[in-house]
Amino acid sequence: MTDRDESDTHEPAVGLPDTASPLYEKVKDFVLANIGSGRWAKDRRLPSENELVSALGVSRMTVHRALRELTSEGHLLRIQGVGTFVAPPKPQSTLIEIANIASEIRARGSRHRAEMMLLELIAEPEPELIAAFEFDRRRPVAHSIVVHFENDVPVQLEERFVNAALAPDYHRQDFSEITTYDYLQRATPLTEVEHVISAVPADAFSARHLAIRPGEPCLLLHRRTWSGPVIATVNTFTYGSYSLGSRYAPAATG
Repeated sequence: MTDRDESDTHEPAVGLPDTASPLYEKVKDFVLANIGSGRWAKDRRLPSENELVSALGVSRMTVHRALRELTSEGHLLRIQGVGTFVAPPKPQSTLIEIANIASEIRARGSRHRAEMMLLELIAEPEPELIAAFEFDRRRPVAHSIVVHFENDVPVQLEERFVNAALAPDYHRQDFSEITTYDYLQRATPLTEVEHVISAVPADAFSARHLAIRPGEPCLLLHRRTWSGPVIATVNTFTYGSYSLGSRYAPAATG
């Protein structure tokens, strides 16, 4: 099947470049020109396929192919049920640091291993989870619970909820072989992070998996991450006998 049809052949493409390129390439150039000029800024929702068909005078098949290719090339971010957005620019250096516990443990010369306690796909998440993701309706969410060990001592209980539209194969991975961190770094671009840290007494579930007594103090890290305008993950990390820290240059004052 080709991308052309009778409407592509005979109807003018208003606003498209006057070149000999195929129509879907002209639509791609039109979208890229709007992004490059700043008219369509990053994280902005693009017009719908129907709106582009009407504005440009081409078939829906042509518009669909153009948007699909721009998405695979990394220019657009398409979220099922939400829309198509201008993708955030790819960073040339790391501006957001999120600790990968496996790398930290190995950097200390210790041995890391992980045990996967739960991995599932939740087709209809509870209202609290819908609110955490700021969904406009119920959407599938992947769910994992992993315990991380340093030299066979459990040091972190990791629970992640993942937007299945951004990482559709998350619930099919073996996270005893690859860390959730490494998989998500490849699966979806990270553009924003929210951290909330608190001290809490260990509940029975955390105590059992961290090999501590119920009621012992734990450090609880809540983290949400975004990919463009969409929340990608909602996570909690519970630490028993473990230290967190960082070294950085403070912002200039005065």
